[in-house]
Amino acid sequence: MMQDSPEFKDASIGRFCHQYLQLERDLDYPPATLLREAEVQDALYRRIFAKGALAYTPPKRYQIRVIKELVSKVEASIEDWDSHGVSEDLMTAFSILLVSPLPPEFTAAQQKSYVTYTLSLLDQSDQPSPPPAQITLLESRNLIAAAGTTGLRTWEAALHLGQYLTTNPSLIRAKNVLELGAGTGYLSILCAKFLAADQTIASDGSDDVVANLPENFFLNGLQGSEAIRAMDVKWGHALVGTEDEHWNGGKPIDVVLGADITYDRSVIPALVGTLDELVGMFPHVAILISATERNRETFHLFLEACEKTNFRVEEIDFKLPRRQDQRGPFYSDQVPIRICKIAK
Repeated sequence: MMQDSPEFKDASIGRFCHQYLQLERDLDYPPATLLREAEVQDALYRRIFAKGALAYTPPKRYQIRVIKELVSKVEASIEDWDSHGVSEDLMTAFSILLVSPLPPEFTAAQQKSYVTYTLSLLDQSDQPSPPPAQITLLESRNLIAAAGTTGLRTWEAALHLGQYLTTNPSLIRAKNVLELGAGTGYLSILCAKFLAADQTIASDGSDDVVANLPENFFLNGLQGSEAIRAMDVKWGHALVGTEDEHWNGGKPIDVVLGADITYDRSVIPALVGTLDELVGMFPHVAILISATERNRETFHLFLEACEKTNFRVEEIDFKLPRRQDQRGPFYSDQVPIRICKIAK
């Protein structure tokens, strides 16, 4: 694609804006030949920096860092100041941000941030000029919260499994879906809002995580929806209590999803036990587990536990996209992510 083509210009602007909304640390700024153009600067201003452009904005410190670097790159791109200049709108937005009050860094680090993921692979061909399909979540970018849970941010394996489901929507359409270890609810929201699941249960074993899920449902227009709900499911504990005749009101589960839920070797027996109970209740259920292989030994322990429980594990061939080819969501291509189908 030629750098002076309209397609390249739109793709470059879109990629940068989508990375900004996802709070990416390293952004791919449009090349200098584009940044010096008033049209490109105006497009960036209108899309992400203008007042009211975004319903949910990134943290102030992040905004300042990005617009400061953007202005610096624009200035460096200009060879003839008689022909090009820095957008007055961008400079005004920069000035306003600089005089805005900021919370102390320690306080800011403890606060949640709006993170918006763009679903670039979602098929929207049936809609005329649709806006980008996006999921916005409130996340804590501190890796592990004070309560010890990792469920307050969206992990790479969820994004990768989401891309697989987006390109295979029939796996979810009109199905009843249960997500284990839902965390921020990214996959559950994807299924309920964009993949036409009949009913989606976003479950987690952390009370704090379950309590936070309705807020993320609200951000995506799913408040009060019968298509999705949060549920406390603690692995290794019987799903059907002594006072319950049926689990989930007797409604069947067609698909079970889990992403980055095999990282802790101590919970693997309980996780596999819950999967076994689900298969006992719903013999035809499809189980898809996605795992970032940070620790190969831990993942193999999960596979061994599945084998001991007489599960068949089939690895799905869904290649990790190269970073430079991603258009959203964005995630690392340096660590393998495996998607496995589990059945008996």
